[in-house]
Amino acid sequence: MKPKYYVIGGVVLVLLAGALFYYLFFAEKDSIQALAMVNGQAITVDNFLREVDKIEEPTRGMFKEDPAKFLDVMIMKMLVLQEAKNQGFERGREGNEEDVIRQFLEKRFSTPLTVSKEEVETFYKAHKDRMGEMLLEQAAPMIEQLLRQGKQEEEYMRFLEEIRSRANIEIDPDRLQAIAAKPTEGTNTEEELSRALKSGRPVLVDFGSNSCIPCRQLRPILQEIKKEKEGKLEVLVIDVYKYQNLSREYRIQVIPTLVFFDANGREVLRRQGFMPKAALLEQLVKVGVV
Repeated sequence: MKPKYYVIGGVVLVLLAGALFYYLFFAEKDSIQALAMVNGQAITVDNFLREVDKIEEPTRGMFKEDPAKFLDVMIMKMLVLQEAKNQGFERGREGNEEDVIRQFLEKRFSTPLTVSKEEVETFYKAHKDRMGEMLLEQAAPMIEQLLRQGKQEEEYMRFLEEIRSRANIEIDPDRLQAIAAKPTEGTNTEEELSRALKSGRPVLVDFGSNSCIPCRQLRPILQEIKKEKEGKLEVLVIDVYKYQNLSREYRIQVIPTLVFFDANGREVLRRQGFMPKAALLEQLVKVGVV
């Protein structure tokens, strides 16, 4: 009988050795690839890259340049999902994580929040100048809905803060920095703006930021116009956060703000917000660019 026990013992030792090898190699590999651990559950680099690639541009590019922002979104989603599962909400065969979260939040915040008559009246008095000729009775339903929505958002934010405060979250800053994409190039300096305004050519300046979605949507359009109007027009992009002095000098209140200068460096007109290429070309005709 002894040979039999030797065989069994040998098999057990092989299995244990295999398990140890798996733990030391694969578990360590998973740990190295983790961007964050959320209550013991990993968000890996692969998880992050798969999720961020689902997002459309230009938001995707913004998150790749600053992955900490999107990682925070993923952490909050994981915390809500963990809370939902703790409350008995499970994913069915046909369901997905978003369905679990939606069902959980619908039940969690199903109780309608009340808005008092006094709150409506106070809001109306504080914003009466924006109500036009609307009487309190006419504006009350709209105000009540707006106040209720605000209360729901506040309650939701308190819930998120509460579950995060009791969570065990560990973030790997080195790994996070390693996956960050290089920031988008193409912004100009104060000196380049000064030279452009003295060039004797019309100038189009986009005052914006890399963290502004409409600003980033404008970038390829501006690059096309710059190439098409080479020698006739100077096109520049100024980062308002990097050059706050220029933002103050040119009274920039909204980004993006497009400022058009004539050939003498004098401001002719400005437009706020995103503009399609056709609209931009129409405005350029007004400063003599054809």
